[in-house]
Amino acid sequence: MNDARPPEASSAPARPDTPPAAPRRPFGAHGFDAPALGLGAGPLGAASLEEDAVDRVLGSALERGVTLIDTAPSYGRSEERLGRHLEGRREGVLLSTKLGYGVEGAPDWTGECIRRGVHQALRRLRTERLDLAFLHSCPPETLAREDVLAALRDAVEAGDVRGAGYSGDGPGLRAAKREPLFGAFQVSHNLVDQEALEEGLPAGAGVLAKRPLLNAVFAGLGDAPSPDRLELRQRFERLPPALRAPALPGGVAELALRFAAFAPGVHTTLVGTTRPAHLEANLDALARGPLPASLREAIRGAWAAHRWPGLV
Repeated sequence: MNDARPPEASSAPARPDTPPAAPRRPFGAHGFDAPALGLGAGPLGAASLEEDAVDRVLGSALERGVTLIDTAPSYGRSEERLGRHLEGRREGVLLSTKLGYGVEGAPDWTGECIRRGVHQALRRLRTERLDLAFLHSCPPETLAREDVLAALRDAVEAGDVRGAGYSGDGPGLRAAKREPLFGAFQVSHNLVDQEALEEGLPAGAGVLAKRPLLNAVFAGLGDAPSPDRLELRQRFERLPPALRAPALPGGVAELALRFAAFAPGVHTTLVGTTRPAHLEANLDALARGPLPASLREAIRGAWAAHRWPGLV
C-alpha cells in the first residue's frame, strides 16, 4: 500500500473574489510541478465537436492553471487539434500522450511503432518535446520486448520525450513497476477502483489518476455501454447509500474527485470535458480541500470489502 502523505499544494489560497485555480504539486522526483487537475483530451477529439468549443475549453483550462493535458492517438482528432489550438501558448503546458499503436505502416507494439509514434505525436502536437509519453495498457510480454523499451529509451535520451511512463492497471502495471525506465504512471483511482495505489507504486514516480469520476456512470450508462462502463456501474451500485448520494454541494462527482485528487501518492487527476462550466465545477470542488477523514475511510472500507481488481 502507498502510505505517503498527499502532495502539498504549492499555490497560495485564492482570494474570495478570485476564481480558484488548480493547485500545483511537485510531480514526483521529476523536477517540475504539475496541477492537481489535468485535462483529459479524449472528448476534444470528437468529429462532431466545433473548433470554437475546443478553443474555449483550452482557454479556460490554461487560465485556471489546468496546464497538464493528456491525449492519445486513439482519441480521434485530439492530438492534431491540440497542436493547432495550443500554438503560441505552449509554454508552461505539460503535454502527455500515449505510444505503441496507431502508426500507419508500423506494426503495433514494435520498436518501429514507438520511434515513428514519437515523431507522429511531435508533428501533430506541433511541439519539439513530449513532456510525458506513456506505453498504453500493453501486457507484460510487450514490456519484455527490448526493441520497444530501446526505442522509448532512445527518445528520452534524444530529448524528444521528457519522461517515459506506463498507463494501465493489472498485470501490465505490475510488470511496468519493475522497469526503471518508467518514472510516471497513469493508473485508475476512484471510489470503486483502488488496487493500483493499494499495491503501491515506485518511490519518486509521478502519478496521474485516471477515471477519477468513474466515467460518470453514476449519472447513467447511456446507449450501448461498454463492458468497462457496465462494470463500473455495477460496482457503484454496491457502494453504501451514503456514498452514492453524499451530502456535498457537487454530489457524487465532488466526492469522487476530492477522494482521488487528495489520495496519498496522486499528483494529478485527469478529467475529460468539453465544457468550461464543468471544468470550473471541478476546480470549485478541489478548492474545498480533502474529504473529512471519516468519509475517506468509509470509501476505502467500501472498496476493501470487495477488493475489486483494477480495470484496464
